[in-house]
Amino acid sequence: MLLTPRSRTDRPSTSGTPTPDPTAPGVAPRGPRSRRVRAALLASAVSVCLVAASAPSPATPLGIGDRLFPHLGNPGYDVKSYDLSFAYTGKNTEPLAAVTTIDAVTSRRLDRVNLDYAHGTVGSVEVNGSPAAFTSAGDDLVVTPAQPVAAGGWMRITVRHHSDPVTRGDQDGGWVRTKDGLAMANQADAGHLVFPCNDHPSDKAMFTIHVTAPEGYTAVANGLPAGAVRAPGTRATTWTYRTQHPMATELTQVSIGRSTVLHRTGPHGLPVRDVVPTKDRERLEPWLRKTPDQIAWMESKVGRYPFETYGLLMAQATTGFELETQTLSLFERELFTQPAYPKWYVESIMVHELSHQWFGDSVTPREWSDLWLNEGHATWYEALYAQEKGKRPMETRMKAAYRASDTWRAAGGPPAAPKGPKPGQKISIFRPNVYDGAALVLYALRQEIGQPAFERLERAWVAVHRDGTASTADFERLASSIGNRDLSGFFQAWLYGRTTPPMPGHPDWRSDAPKAREGAR
Repeated sequence: MLLTPRSRTDRPSTSGTPTPDPTAPGVAPRGPRSRRVRAALLASAVSVCLVAASAPSPATPLGIGDRLFPHLGNPGYDVKSYDLSFAYTGKNTEPLAAVTTIDAVTSRRLDRVNLDYAHGTVGSVEVNGSPAAFTSAGDDLVVTPAQPVAAGGWMRITVRHHSDPVTRGDQDGGWVRTKDGLAMANQADAGHLVFPCNDHPSDKAMFTIHVTAPEGYTAVANGLPAGAVRAPGTRATTWTYRTQHPMATELTQVSIGRSTVLHRTGPHGLPVRDVVPTKDRERLEPWLRKTPDQIAWMESKVGRYPFETYGLLMAQATTGFELETQTLSLFERELFTQPAYPKWYVESIMVHELSHQWFGDSVTPREWSDLWLNEGHATWYEALYAQEKGKRPMETRMKAAYRASDTWRAAGGPPAAPKGPKPGQKISIFRPNVYDGAALVLYALRQEIGQPAFERLERAWVAVHRDGTASTADFERLASSIGNRDLSGFFQAWLYGRTTPPMPGHPDWRSDAPKAREGAR
């Protein structure tokens, strides 16, 4: 994620037709960022409305204990795949009839199964083909199977529900209503505002996504197209997409709009597709055609692009951010149509989201405290691209970041131990300490181990952990191995210290917050 310029003030200055309701009885599921923050995400959501059967004893919300989002994720199972179906009516204020099918492997006997789901109505739930009781508890949908699910086996959960794009209250994220339809923005913890899931990045899974929409609309989702079928006797079409690599729930993307899909070819024959408002296709083309060269540039730095396709989704919406949804990054159309933004700046933001396909999407953080590995790397390659293509020196930007780093740490915590989100503002974990503050750590690391070793580390990191999850400790171990020295002390100071350590090779660099340094204990 990158908070966009009109909302960024604290960055260092560096110059149709209705379809059958799947919740109805007898309808079967479909089978298996100038500067940094001024605006919040998207004002949202209301408390859950779950039509539920009673449970034998009080249900409780569960979580896996993430330090920043302790109630996200659920113990006892590992999701292997999601099959999502959404039926769009043509009005982005109306709930979408939906079916979510989850295939998972259990790690223990489960008398109950908790799913993250906090916005929408549920019609029915089945576990392994049999009706199951369900209720709500906090942000969880708590399911009680007719028979307990044994440990070490497959479990299929089918939830017929409605997915509501209108959010209220103190929740944020999920569906984004655009001028002509819908898109998704599920980071950091909003996937469960759209569909029932195990909404934590540590549990990646394969996705199949079906979207039914009226005539005149185009639907696109993560992965590659797997067919588009016109329903007999209707004007509605169902599009299907499938991922070829596992994906975290926060990276899910569905675009529904009066859109055109533009196709081009990237390195090694990579299919590149962009989704744009039909009326803007010619205006946006000069920007979109830059993507293949940007992919080639990133490959020259860290190796082969890790997924089956890539492209940009241009949304007619004001979100205050751009977002690295897997294989189809979400951008505000305004970023490309506002003449005040310099060309080098817009291109560097494009590279920021592109680099996330390696750092954050392919290699996904094991915990949300590992967010710096995503945003620090994306900011690093954004800045490196600006240096090489826009003549904006990396050193100038990093020196400015160093001046501000102590202030950022005081406000948001050290890069690898960020402070938790503000109530009702989950996006508030995306502070400067995990952007330029984390890129500054990478700059210091390059200074410490030298550029050749640093570049080997970057390539090794995305290769070793491709399609997986990884932690800060994993990065430290790999860096120490490639740097041929124990870097635990370096990382302890730079990633967890209350104040910023001296910069290797730049003893003259100073913080603008000396009192923070003097007052540290």
